[in-house]
Amino acid sequence: MKKKNIIIIGILILLVLTGGVFFYLKSSEDIRNNNYPYEPDTPAPDPHDGTFVSEHGKMTFNGDGKTLSYDFDKELADLCNLPEGKHEGTYVFLSGNLPPHGSIDVRYDIAHEWRIETENTSSVIRLGLASEDGKTGTVGVNMVTESRIPFLLDIDDGVVSVVFEKE
Repeated sequence: MKKKNIIIIGILILLVLTGGVFFYLKSSEDIRNNNYPYEPDTPAPDPHDGTFVSEHGKMTFNGDGKTLSYDFDKELADLCNLPEGKHEGTYVFLSGNLPPHGSIDVRYDIAHEWRIETENTSSVIRLGLASEDGKTGTVGVNMVTESRIPFLLDIDDGVVSVVFEKE
């Protein structure tokens, strides 16, 4: 009788562990393949479309969620590690580091980072707002909206925000 109970408990533990591994693998696959949203039951926001401007340049989105053109001044281009002036490129919004997956593609309303790629350059830019004293910044959900894209950039003694707003 005791041996039978141990076998039953062992089988139950094995089933629980197997189910947990399956759930983990399934959810990981969903995250990687389906641009897993912050609120699973809400639709993803429409991709950016039109022109966004800041004091350091402008970005024009084609509405396809993948391509843009930008025109950054030298200061912003240097801070972003991108070429200055007018360029065409692709972009993707990223989660930031999420162990064990690293940074994955996400919808923009939950993004912590943004990768812009041009013909010869790829750069990842943090998204967020600098504090008033410029020593820290806030990164997180809903920093990027349909009408605002805030870059959070490192400078010598802190951080600065460059906020692009839709025209």
